[in-house]
Amino acid sequence: MPQVLSRRELNRATLDRQLLLTRSELPALEAVRHLYGMQAQAPDPPYIGLWTRLAGFAHDDLARLLHERRVVRLALMRSTIHLVTADDCMALRPLLQPMLTRALRGAYGKRLAGLDLEELAAEGRALVEERPLTFRELGEPLRRRWPELAPADLVGAVRSLLALVQVPPRGIWGVGGQAAHTTAEAWLGRSQDERSSLAEAIRRYLAAYGPATVMDIQQWSGMTRLGEVARGMGLRVFATEDGAELLDLPEASRPDPDTPAPVRYLSEFDNMLLSFADRTRTRIMADEYRARVFTINGIIKATVLVDGFVRGMWKVTAKRGEAILEVDLFQPVNAREREALELEGARMLDFVAPSAKVRDIRLG
Repeated sequence: MPQVLSRRELNRATLDRQLLLTRSELPALEAVRHLYGMQAQAPDPPYIGLWTRLAGFAHDDLARLLHERRVVRLALMRSTIHLVTADDCMALRPLLQPMLTRALRGAYGKRLAGLDLEELAAEGRALVEERPLTFRELGEPLRRRWPELAPADLVGAVRSLLALVQVPPRGIWGVGGQAAHTTAEAWLGRSQDERSSLAEAIRRYLAAYGPATVMDIQQWSGMTRLGEVARGMGLRVFATEDGAELLDLPEASRPDPDTPAPVRYLSEFDNMLLSFADRTRTRIMADEYRARVFTINGIIKATVLVDGFVRGMWKVTAKRGEAILEVDLFQPVNAREREALELEGARMLDFVAPSAKVRDIRLG
């Protein structure tokens, strides 16, 4: 019989791999590589995600990597925008392309029936490799080429067929504006790595998120039918308290469940909340809080961890030189936890609103 991992054991193992038990000394590039994809459809969450995980992280540590083309933002897992290293971009995209193509046919199949997708991809590639384009700018020439089809459908198909990276200044802290896109091949000056293996992707996932079920890996990636691959890798097998099979790297750390877990502020869309199937999502958040954190319009709210588990949500309002951090707690905290929330919250305000002259922290 496989060893059973309690909810708390699972929690501490994943927090450790997510660099949330202690702030890591890793450089930002190595942290992005280790985390193996930081959800990034909004510009700021990756900065906050790295700040809460790394010692001494500064905004320019990530901005510089984007300018130097050592990290990129593009549609990958679950067809959503992720921040990854350049190497992982070129290795992951071929593995995920069948999923992205399947999603394309599900979303646009009927509306694009009869369209030669290879021709569309070639036309889209020529346009965005001439110069980076916003989706509106890309849609106009595509509409002229296929006037009977909706520009938004054509652009959505190109996004699924090509590895389109969002080029700076998109993704730079404090800089607004629409996202402009070119291909990863043009931006990075090399081809995608067709030698990538699913087994390596599963190992990388477990190193950052494990222990995990096959359904967890599929939830994170958007891919299906990974069980045969995962179970043929010689992974260690555990079980959850309700009997689900967990897989893990034999050499991975699994800290004592009583290991202290400090207060942490997680960003919107943090992958800690998005990379597990429902059955094991409770390793970090009770089911009763899901409806408050996962909104009906697709926003995943920023949360606070107390003793390793989601205990509330937070937001910062900044205007006219004033910054207010509001923490909406789901349940009471003791005096020591409240003090930790305030101390970490003050550090948060230093990071997200460094120029604010007046600051306030409100714990609800």
